Amino acid sequence: MAVDVALDGDAALERTGVTGYDVVVLDRDLPVLHGDEVCRLLAEQRYPGRVLMLTASGTVEDRVDGFALGADDYLPKPFALAELISRVRALARRRGTPLPPVLVKADLRLDPARRITTRGGRRIPLSAREFAVLEHLLAAEGRVVGAEELLDSVWDEQTDPFTTTVKVTIRRLRGKLGEPPLIETVHRAGYRI
Repeated sequence: MAVDVALDGDAALERTGVTGYDVVVLDRDLPVLHGDEVCRLLAEQRYPGRVLMLTASGTVEDRVDGFALGADDYLPKPFALAELISRVRALARRRGTPLPPVLVKADLRLDPARRITTRGGRRIPLSAREFAVLEHLLAAEGRVVGAEELLDSVWDEQTDPFTTTVKVTIRRLRGKLGEPPLIETVHRAGYRI
């Protein structure tokens, strides 16, 4: 997952105004502009990403209030990190067309939940970035994915947009995936599987 951090409600709205996040993990008790107001404004703007509210208030009334503001899910503190990750993944799957639990193309299989990639039955060890790039390409279902889109969805906002990191990652992926090649470069457009 590529994660950007906003430390207050104004910064959160500024970031969501320029980036289409799949999931916004929103603390209810943000300074400057309260998380409830951020959630309400995102719902009012019909923001395409899903909103997961986090709060120390876990009563039924608090959860109902959070959903009424436009939250898609609600997680009271304290919580297990594994549960937060699972909920974020579930919400991300609901954003667009639902993806199958295991992504398959030819003899390549990628299981996002277990973080396992195999080709021809042989397990392929991938770095977190390689895995995320491959998952994004497979989820695109043959659509050409530009380097900028990969940077936005796989790397964080601190990544230099003029870097060659996407090319390098694609080259490493091709080497690990072996023959016949699955990742195609579409001249001046991007990559597709």
